[in-house]
Amino acid sequence: MPSKLFLIPIPIAEDGFHALPANIAETINQCQVFFAEDIRTARRAFRKIDRQFDIDNREWHETGTTEEKTADAFRKAVAEGKQIGIVSESGCPGIADPGQKLVAIAHSLGIDVKPITGPSSLLLALMGSGMNGQHFHFNGYLPIDAREREKKIRELEKKALQEGATQLFIETPYRNQAMYEALVKTLSAQTRLCIAYHLSASNEWIQTKSVGDWKKENIALPKDPAVFLIGH
Repeated sequence: MPSKLFLIPIPIAEDGFHALPANIAETINQCQVFFAEDIRTARRAFRKIDRQFDIDNREWHETGTTEEKTADAFRKAVAEGKQIGIVSESGCPGIADPGQKLVAIAHSLGIDVKPITGPSSLLLALMGSGMNGQHFHFNGYLPIDAREREKKIRELEKKALQEGATQLFIETPYRNQAMYEALVKTLSAQTRLCIAYHLSASNEWIQTKSVGDWKKENIALPKDPAVFLIGH
């Protein structure tokens, strides 16, 4: 049986297991080798998905954020005809998370790649924002330096206005509040800003308002993963 590569989603909220597909237990039980961003996170999630899942009878490799270090082990697993899973710490591998480099190796070796449907904070935020979902751009993290960050915010606002493209980005959770304050200070009053956090959790929070309306609010963002979106 030739190797296949499964891209396996992990919940993005502690109580978000309901957002995983019904066949997720079947998928993880097919795999003999796992390449995980964080092995402990993956094992804990798999045990919640299937209490009978045999953790100790699988081969585990931790990629962290440097997939290249596991490339040889990945090629070996393919050569041995193993069924392989890639798992990020949360969400979908390869989407603002490690995974794409091993997937590229899989394509170069000619094996089947099977992405499994699962929660992605970026797509959930975009879906819930009411902004343009036909034309959008994910920008990763913005600069930490206040002056450079302000420059980047203005650049993204200009793109959102001129191109009609929704601009998405994320921030290190403990800097969420500083990012929010920089956004309402820098953006024009009519620009629309969406903030989304706790996605797929029971306390999920998504709100889109003009910057002018945001300025009337006195909010304190949690130090949890959040997605920010700028649009018109």
